[in-house]
Amino acid sequence: MAILWQKTIKNTRYEVRSAGQTCRLYTDGVFHSQFNAEHEVTGGVWDLLMLPAFFYPAESIQRVLVLGVGGGAVIHLLQRYIKPTEIIGIELNPVHIMLAKRYFGITNKLAMLVQADAIKWIDEYSGPPFDLIIDDLFGEQDGEPIRVAKANKAWFEKLNSHLSPEGVLVMNFISTKDLKNSAGVSYKKITGLFKSSFQFTLTHYVNAVGAFLKKTASSQMLRQRINDIDELKKSRKLDFHIRKLK
Repeated sequence: MAILWQKTIKNTRYEVRSAGQTCRLYTDGVFHSQFNAEHEVTGGVWDLLMLPAFFYPAESIQRVLVLGVGGGAVIHLLQRYIKPTEIIGIELNPVHIMLAKRYFGITNKLAMLVQADAIKWIDEYSGPPFDLIIDDLFGEQDGEPIRVAKANKAWFEKLNSHLSPEGVLVMNFISTKDLKNSAGVSYKKITGLFKSSFQFTLTHYVNAVGAFLKKTASSQMLRQRINDIDELKKSRKLDFHIRKLK
C-alpha cells in the first residue's frame, strides 16, 4: 500500500494511502474513508450509510445532510445511485475537507462542504428539512474510533426535528451493542417517533448502522429497489445483512 500524502498537524497524523485504484484516509491510524472511481461500492461501512435511501422510490430523496464527511465516500455513492438535488456535508476537521477535495474527488457540484462543529450546526440550523440525515460523527482516541455525539434522547430529538415528514435518519455505530443501547432502540419516547427501524451490518465489519424511518417500510421493499439497478444487483461486494429492530 503506497502513501500518497502524509502529514502531522497539531499532533494528529493524517495519511492518504492507495491500494490499487482505491484511496484510503487514515487519521491517527483510524480508517475513515475509501474511494475507488471505478468501483464506488466497496463492501465497506459507507455502503450501509447509503442503503436506507432505497427504502424510498426513485427521486424521493432530494435533500441530504451528512454529518461527518471524512473523505466523502458516501457522497459519491449517493450521487451515483440516489441522485439527490442537494447534499450538505458538515465536517469539523479542515484537513479532512481539504483531502476530500484533493484526493477523493468531492467537488462543489457533488456537495456543499461546511467546516463546522456538527452538533452546534444542528442546534443553530433553521432551514428546510432533509429527506435523509446521515450521522457518521466519529473521532479518534488511542487509535480507536469513538462516536462524537452520544446517541441519546436529546440527540435523536434534534435530528428528528430536521427530518421531512417521511424522512430517514441513518446512524453509524461501533457495534450492534451500541446500536441496541441507543435511544433509537431502547427509549420508548424516541422509538415512537419512527414507524420503522432496521439494523444493517457487514460480515467483515463490527459496525452496525441503524436506519430510523418516519414511514412504514420492509426489507423486501429495499432489496427490490436495489435489484432494479443492474450494477448493484450484480455487485458481489454489496453483501449486507438487514434485520428489523423492535
